[in-house]
Amino acid sequence: MAELTKEQQTELEAAAFRRLVTHLRERTDVQNIDLMNLAGFCRNCLSNWYRDAAEEKGIELDKAESRKIIYGMPYEDWRAKYQTEASAEKQDAFEQNRPKEH
Repeated sequence: MAELTKEQQTELEAAAFRRLVTHLRERTDVQNIDLMNLAGFCRNCLSNWYRDAAEEKGIELDKAESRKIIYGMPYEDWRAKYQTEASAEKQDAFEQNRPKEH
């Protein structure tokens, strides 16, 4: 395996992140509760992590702005267009596996 410079590693991580965000924007059929139940994170988690990274760099970014970056539109618009009602089974699974920071 080739040794990567710190800059190369950062560039590759950024490219992978952009691809993940693009993929999630295209897969509007996948609900956040499904992501949380299967993977333990969702689009909102990504937006929170993005905001945390900005704050670490001294960049002010509010919750609405970071969500718009991840969703590609205002969060309220995404919810109105794509969010569906979660079944009782999905809600129960979420409550049982809910991460402590949520």
